[in-house]
Parts: sequence; C-alpha cells; structure tokens
Amino acid sequence: MKVQLKSEITCPECGYKKEEEMPTNACQFFYKCEHCNTVVKPKEGDCCVYCSYGTVPCPPIQENKSCGNTPSS
Repeated sequence: MKVQLKSEITCPECGYKKEEEMPTNACQFFYKCEHCNTVVKPKEGDCCVYCSYGTVPCPPIQENKSCGNTPSS
C-alpha cells in the first residue's frame, strides 16, 4: 500500500479542520491551529499530532515502523 502524505487534522479545541502535508522524515509533535491559535500536542501514547487528530496516521506508522521522535516520559 502506498504511503499517504496528506491528512486532514482537526483542532481538538475549536473543531477547525485543515488538510496538511505530513513530514516524511520526522513526527510532528506540535501543531498550531490557524483558526484559534491553540498549540496542540499528541494524546498520550501517540507519536504525533497526525496520529491523534488526523484522518491519516503519520508515514512511519503507515509503514508499520516505530516513530523515531517519540518523546520519552
């Protein structure tokens, strides 16, 4: 299956949705909503904002690989 690079991300604060292109070389830990300016981070257990709030998980997860930039607790 081909890796999808676009995901529609939904702000958990205001519900604003926007299609974004995901980075292929790293996970995106922070995302700033352009509608309400809230900076969101992944839910606990997720590696990036796309895995938490996007319609498509990040490329490393799609490829069944662990995400190299997952923050340690």
